[in-house]
Amino acid sequence: MLLRVTLCLLLCLTLAPLPGASPLKVEIVHKGLVHPWGLVFLPGGDLLVSERPGRLLRIQADGQRQKVSGLPEIAAQGQGGLLDLALDEQGWLYFSYSEPGAGGSSTAVSRAKLQNNALVEVQPLFSQRPKVEGGAHFGSRLVLGSDGLLYITLGDRFNYRSQAQHLGKTIRLNRDGSLPPDNPFIHTQGALPEIWSLGHRNMQGAAWRPEVNQFWTHEHGPQGGDEVNLILGGRNYGWPRVSFGEEYGGGKIGEGSSAPGLTSPLKVWVPSIAPSGMAFHSGAHYPQWRDKLFIGALRGQSLRELTLAGDTIVGERTLLGERGERIRTVKEGPDGALYLLTDGAAGKLLRLTP
Repeated sequence: MLLRVTLCLLLCLTLAPLPGASPLKVEIVHKGLVHPWGLVFLPGGDLLVSERPGRLLRIQADGQRQKVSGLPEIAAQGQGGLLDLALDEQGWLYFSYSEPGAGGSSTAVSRAKLQNNALVEVQPLFSQRPKVEGGAHFGSRLVLGSDGLLYITLGDRFNYRSQAQHLGKTIRLNRDGSLPPDNPFIHTQGALPEIWSLGHRNMQGAAWRPEVNQFWTHEHGPQGGDEVNLILGGRNYGWPRVSFGEEYGGGKIGEGSSAPGLTSPLKVWVPSIAPSGMAFHSGAHYPQWRDKLFIGALRGQSLRELTLAGDTIVGERTLLGERGERIRTVKEGPDGALYLLTDGAAGKLLRLTP
């Protein structure tokens, strides 16, 4: 409640809806963010926002912001940089970033405690391998499941899509970085035991579905073929063997759109909307949003509201398309509102209510 009152009375600029605009109240909570990526809500009403160039900001309820120190070295190149954030009940802040090293860079995850405006007790948890050259397809979203585990999404690093190991996978760890004993490949010779699923391209959205305790993701297709997937342990989701998209400039990829032994997506977008960020709504404060799946779109410059019946997506509504903004991140706040980060050199934090 404190977050809602202080942010919305002291900071927010309420925007009058345009003719034909989405039936939502949209408020600007903060402006002037440089390619913002991750967002968490701190006890007491402050926010943490990560900026892709490698800056972590603490935004206070009165609009003041401070830089948080203590981050590890970050390779801010292309799509890489400081990426997602997650916060657990014990006060551990989890953050993903592109980590430099021999051979190039890769997605890494660490956790730390926030003390005033500094990260302390920094603990590295995971480092994608191999490290490769280039600035594309790092993923990366972090999900703290109600099962007590940490889920990490990874990209295929674009030019390395056929390589094994960590490229194009989801990872499942205990929150201290150790291995859960029931991971699907933990007893498979030659497999990396932290892998939860494989056959992914570039997952920039992931969420825990609280109604049924499921882990969902979406991923960028190549030229067409963005996907929404329910992620189950040990499954192969097809990339690059199958795809609903095509090579940039044209040309078939792999064997078509499906093959035996591969798990098909629940939804596909052709042409691509370039999805980023996703959240299931708990229904807190706004029961009409209960179990709705909200997905941001970069290329599509909108917010997509998906309606589910069981594990089937039965409806889609496009919201905020009139704003023409790239939506990077979607989170439900403690006040039940949806909070969005818009991508750009002058990004915004928006608050949405019905």
